[in-house]
Formats: sequence, C-alpha cells, structure tokens
Amino acid sequence: MNLGLQDKVAIVAASSKGLGKAVAKALAMEGAKLALCARGESTLFATAEEIRANTGVRVLAQTVDVRHAEQVSQFVERTRREFGGVDICVTNAGGPPAKTFAETTLEDWRAAVELNLMSCIHFAREVLPLMQKQRWGRFIAITSASVKQPIDRLILSNSIRSAVSGLIKSLANEYAQDNVLVNSVCPGYTLTDRLAQLSEKMAAAEGVEASAIQTRWADQIPLHRLGLPEEFASAVAFLASERASYITGASLAVDGGWIKGIY
Repeated sequence: MNLGLQDKVAIVAASSKGLGKAVAKALAMEGAKLALCARGESTLFATAEEIRANTGVRVLAQTVDVRHAEQVSQFVERTRREFGGVDICVTNAGGPPAKTFAETTLEDWRAAVELNLMSCIHFAREVLPLMQKQRWGRFIAITSASVKQPIDRLILSNSIRSAVSGLIKSLANEYAQDNVLVNSVCPGYTLTDRLAQLSEKMAAAEGVEASAIQTRWADQIPLHRLGLPEEFASAVAFLASERASYITGASLAVDGGWIKGIY
C-alpha cells in the first residue's frame, strides 16, 4: 500500500530513541522529510544520521525541551523555513515517574502536566494554524494504554495522558472542517527503555527479577508477548498517511489486545 507520504514534512518529538525513533524511521521509509527533536544532543544527532544513511531522506535535528513553548515555537519555525511547511506532527514525551497517589507530590503533578499535557499544547498552537492554512494536516499524539485502562502505580500517566485524550478529541472536532485530522495512539506494553525502567522499579518494590514483571505483563496480553516499537510505528505511519483520510478523533490502542474495554 502506498501511504502517500513521499516528501511530506513530519515533525516527530522525543525521537532520539524508543517509540519516537521508531515512528521517525517508519515515516522516513515512506519518503517523508523529518524534523526531529529531543533533549539529548548526542543521541538525537546519531539517530538523525542513522536515518539519513539508511533512507536518504532529508532530516533536520534540533535539541528541544518540549516543556518550553518558546523552544517548540523556534523549532517549528525552523522546520517551516527549511522545508516550506509542516504536514505531520507527532507529539511525544517521556512518561512521568511510576508512583501511587500517596507517593506523588504537588511538584510531581505540575511536572507531569508540563511534560505530557502542555508539550502537546505547545506543538498544537504552532502547527495547527499552518495545517489549517494549507487545508491538509495530521496531528497525532502518542499517549498510553493507561488512558483506556488505568495501570497500577502510574497515577500521573493515568491522569495527565487522559487529559491529552480529551484535548485531541476536541481538536479533532474543531479542525475537521479544514481537513486537518487529529488522533492519538495508545501504546501498550512495548519493548522500549522506558518499559525496562518501569519493570526494574516494580521488580525492586516486589523483590523479584525484572524479567518476572515483563512475563506477568505478557501473560495479561491475548497475543502473549510484548509489542515491538516497529509495530507501534506502523500504526502511526498509517494515521499520518493519505490512506487514513476518514479517521479523526480516534484513540487507537496498539496493545496486543491488553485493554479489556469494548472501546
């Protein structure tokens, strides 16, 4: 299937590793031009060079702290100047720390809002007017399966990422008339560094090996395995494409069937 992404301009946030990197690679394989950002310079630039070498696409890379509106604005403006516009924006940010409600401080709450909600808002404020003007765009937020089925000890993710889901649905309604499609994608248990860190923390609390935690997760999934970043990225690439022209306001779970709810 031709996804129609050749020469589209795609911003992918937090794309130096993990799910963001997998999404960037998937879009590059379809011929999209990339604007990548992350906080870690060396890892980001290494990822950009890897994608250039493997796909031949143009890749812009800039260190950005997505919690700061002015840095996001400068990055989007640089992307617009160098590539002539922005067609696709995939928002992403590291997950907040694993804690129970009793362990969570007010500063933890504020930090999670800045990282996971406000970062998405910063990008939306910058790119949606550009997409609206050209009457074509794809705005996709990476959230978590926790927005559909809360996960124990992830009170911050359960709460703040659910706010992002509400934002995405609202934006989808507001911008549909401009042919700007807005969706979110909810990864389940996927083999990334973040998942490894989470399993290690939970294992330490329970006095078991991290592998035992990951096996427990896999046993809860109908496919009986953890997901691969490339599998998640394929779903995002489809939503970013011409082929997904009648999908907006969706919250797509890529979780191997882990979520037990009907919707």
